[in-house]
Amino acid sequence: MPIAVRARTRFLTLAAAGLTVAGVAACDASSGPTPGGSGEVRQVTVVGAGEVQGAPDTLTANVAMEAIAADVTGAMNQSGDRQQAVIDALVDAGIAREDISTTQVSLQPQFGEDGTAIIGYRANNSIDVKIRDLSAASQALALIVSTGGDATRINSVDYSIEDDSQLVRDARARAFEDAKNRAEQYAELSGLDLGKVISISESGGAQPPMPMPRGEAAMAVPLEPGQQTVGFSVTVIWELA
Repeated sequence: MPIAVRARTRFLTLAAAGLTVAGVAACDASSGPTPGGSGEVRQVTVVGAGEVQGAPDTLTANVAMEAIAADVTGAMNQSGDRQQAVIDALVDAGIAREDISTTQVSLQPQFGEDGTAIIGYRANNSIDVKIRDLSAASQALALIVSTGGDATRINSVDYSIEDDSQLVRDARARAFEDAKNRAEQYAELSGLDLGKVISISESGGAQPPMPMPRGEAAMAVPLEPGQQTVGFSVTVIWELA
């Protein structure tokens, strides 16, 4: 075969091979699912809410003894002695010592009319008193006031549930059931079936008790615990099939 003919044949073979490689590469680049195709997961996101109520079984009173004296030592001693008398009286009345805890001790200078000269000192000693027998709550507050006298300051009275774990579980179950009912309705309206749960997130919990203002709390009676609400909000994402 002439040299020119052999060179032409070799060129055509290489050109054909190049076309084949390019064709394979093009097929690889277009593989996999396309957006909006059958591989897309359909979802529904709903928010459910659940609440339960329970009767409080514990009262916590924050009380303080306040004293004003011409010097620091006098103010601190007076407030401390009065507070110690209150603590001893509560313990004698049946309040466990571990249910009484100091929350704040403060000492502030008192200024005269010119705002610069110190004319005395104000000492404040605050404690939390946890009363587990609600039937004795009024008597306990009356005892605090009678023992502390004019130095007594009742800052707040809060009701709570000592163990609200069952209420929390019930509220959480109600929230999820509410979310599921909503999701099932949306699935039915869209002509689809409710599939597996994809994610769950929650918020909420026991609502803090409403403290009584200082003016109302100064009266030992009457006291009404009312009801405490435990509520949850849950966001659930379901797959639609």
